[in-house]
Amino acid sequence: MTSKREQVLDAIVALIAAAVPEAKVERNLAKPERVPPGGLVIIRDGDPGEPEATLSPLTYIFSHRIPIEVAVHQGIGPREQALDAILGRIGIEIAANRTLWGLCDFIEAEAPAAADVESSGALPGRWADVVLIATYATPDPLN
Repeated sequence: MTSKREQVLDAIVALIAAAVPEAKVERNLAKPERVPPGGLVIIRDGDPGEPEATLSPLTYIFSHRIPIEVAVHQGIGPREQALDAILGRIGIEIAANRTLWGLCDFIEAEAPAAADVESSGALPGRWADVVLIATYATPDPLN
């Protein structure tokens, strides 16, 4: 059986892919050389952190910090607006599914940190780092 951690990460990939179907959504992709026209979203495994534990029954409660990287390049409109549109749609999906189909007690996103990305010979891009915090419980920290 797949661990709770993997189930949560797979569900986040599915949630974000549904939010931005025109973007390429990948998990743990190395930094790309170019950004596809619809944008790029990379979900990293992140750090589940040190769990809290309850003893009866033994349950580990994680606040798993999952980094999400979103990239766009200048296309038809300004890159700031394109990045904001993708982040906004991801936020709407998170707000509509706070329990991640029952896998989590709660998920929430921290505010994004954005920066410009420039490569010689390529359209200018914009990049944002977002941290998604998934709080979930499991009887075994490895499963």
